[in-house]
Amino acid sequence: MNAPRPVIPDARYGERLARTQALLHERGIAALLVGVGADLRYLAGYVAMPLERLTMLVLPAGSRPSLVAPRLEAMAAAATPLVRTGLVDLVAWDETDDAHAIVAGLLAAAPEPSNQRVLVSDRLWAMHVLGLERVLPGRGLGLASEILGELRMVKDPDELALLRLAAHAADRVVAQIAAGRLIGRTELDVSREVRERLVAEGHESAEFAIVASGPNSASPHHDASDRVIGAGEPIVLDIGGALGGYCSDTTRTLWVTGSNPGAGPTPEFRALFDCLREAQAEACTAVRPGVACDAIDAVARGRITADGHGPGFIHRTGHGIGLETHEDPYIVAGNGEPLRPGMTFSVEPGIYVAGHHGARIEDIVVCGRDGPDLLNESSRDLWVVAG
Repeated sequence: MNAPRPVIPDARYGERLARTQALLHERGIAALLVGVGADLRYLAGYVAMPLERLTMLVLPAGSRPSLVAPRLEAMAAAATPLVRTGLVDLVAWDETDDAHAIVAGLLAAAPEPSNQRVLVSDRLWAMHVLGLERVLPGRGLGLASEILGELRMVKDPDELALLRLAAHAADRVVAQIAAGRLIGRTELDVSREVRERLVAEGHESAEFAIVASGPNSASPHHDASDRVIGAGEPIVLDIGGALGGYCSDTTRTLWVTGSNPGAGPTPEFRALFDCLREAQAEACTAVRPGVACDAIDAVARGRITADGHGPGFIHRTGHGIGLETHEDPYIVAGNGEPLRPGMTFSVEPGIYVAGHHGARIEDIVVCGRDGPDLLNESSRDLWVVAG
């Protein structure tokens, strides 16, 4: 019998709220205004609908927070952990109210001086940013990631458990696709199957399913097309979604042979892939506390460049992952952020030869206390399949 899926306990949201308010106070920031999205889910456990009507967690540095929500969403908002446990006041607004002015009124009632900065969600809709600027003249607006980025990038044990479950589910889907029929099907058809299988394996949503075959494998973010998959060519399979709110993201490279033993990987592709495999393994091995994010990128890039494939590695080595597929920390040149235990991110170097072929290997890696903890378990070798 399957073990119950871990959940984030209600008390954790109160702890996150307290840490956030402490950082606001420490840095002289008046308040944090959190709109719909991952930040709101992280702090309040609320998966709100993305509407033109404003939903916003108003979190002053030194006074009681409020959750502002449209009246028609009030029941859903009231059921969220922070409201249910009495840590946040619910303020419902009606259709003819000025929701931005309500937010301004809540800030005016807080004890902080009115000239202090206010941080807003990085992905807050422009219409709401402009609305807040209208009602908060003279208050400098900054990005919530100034505070929440450093909090969200270190995962707690429950978050890591969900990320591990998501990674294992995605691994199973890769194996299922590799074992099935591929030749004669369109990329789009296989992509649809990937999405269905992710949901069948426990994901509540399948966010992307890149199926890039033949020359399309040289396009890192290829949109699955009507191209028919044939024998004697690679497929870059990059898939992911959300399980319990936490994201999966893995890439494996396949080579489809069909029934012809002579349709196996070319020597050129084998050499390219062997270089990539070594670079990805070396970058993963380099993960440990205190190592800078850009040092991990340098390990992968250095190995690929030394083999003459440097111009074909056209993207960063990785990105943080959690409630969002792409979040802090970013494994890229120029990011000197030192790794800390609990930071979780992809390590996904790729080599692409435009017009010909490409390959990528991607694992989700946790920075453990003594080194890397790879959440993905499927083979990182080239998957040579009959298709």
